[in-house]
Amino acid sequence: MNRVSEWWTAPQPIARVAAFRVLAYLFIPIDVLLTTAWVQWHGDVSTKLYQPLIVGNLLHLPLPTHTVVVSVQWSLIIAAVLAATGRAPRLLGAIVFVLYFEWMIIAMSYGKVDHDRFAYLVALAVLPTVGVARWRDRGRSEAAGWALRCIQVAVMLTYFFAAWSKVRFGGWDWVTGATLTRAVIRRGTGLAEWTLDVPNLLTTAQWLMLGLELLSPLILLARSDRARIAIVTFLVGFHVMTYAGVTIIFLPHVVAILSMLPWERLHRQVVPAVPITATLDDGLVRGGSP
Repeated sequence: MNRVSEWWTAPQPIARVAAFRVLAYLFIPIDVLLTTAWVQWHGDVSTKLYQPLIVGNLLHLPLPTHTVVVSVQWSLIIAAVLAATGRAPRLLGAIVFVLYFEWMIIAMSYGKVDHDRFAYLVALAVLPTVGVARWRDRGRSEAAGWALRCIQVAVMLTYFFAAWSKVRFGGWDWVTGATLTRAVIRRGTGLAEWTLDVPNLLTTAQWLMLGLELLSPLILLARSDRARIAIVTFLVGFHVMTYAGVTIIFLPHVVAILSMLPWERLHRQVVPAVPITATLDDGLVRGGSP
């Protein structure tokens, strides 16, 4: 149990949380106003079409009338922008999570549930627990380590459970059938249409996708920044390639993936630290007063 606890709470740079927090919160206005702007349309349809998820029923959330949807939408945007400043991180972070959670209940209670929100929701839930975190902070903390680890595990589970769901609901026909062929025919771009003319290529790609998703727990073995950068490059590259081929991309999930990057290095490169001894030595050599 001690080893498990140490793994979950291994200290991580506080500045990494500070940087990722800005990215995570500023993504919300983009998501609400652009990538999932369709959610606001639910406020203009009959509430009889609203079939809340289980958690929506348990929490007795209000019906998504026009007033409720618009109120949640703009309250969320304002709270996210304020949270990105780093002020009152626990209070504003908690407000952002609650509002975005409600925004997702409104979005996913009409017959379709997207799995690309899981890791991002976890990120919004755990970021407030870190408390104050600034770009210039050179320290590490267990709170930062726990939050980043939770996001990392959520990213991994998104892939692993995606593979499990493919087999559970689609059976082995998902990998042996024409899943990607149908996707290319319906949504394919010029970069992907050529794959329809290569026998067994897309079927092989389906097996590779399932295999990589089942191997996703290996993400948790990354210990160095170099390994994490390699993982992030591969995962983001995969999603960019998917978007280029069939115009599907999981932006909230991609944002969660970026939490693994060593963002604290950016501040070190922009404002390099100058040792005090070096400054004193330079002054003495040049004949100046120390």
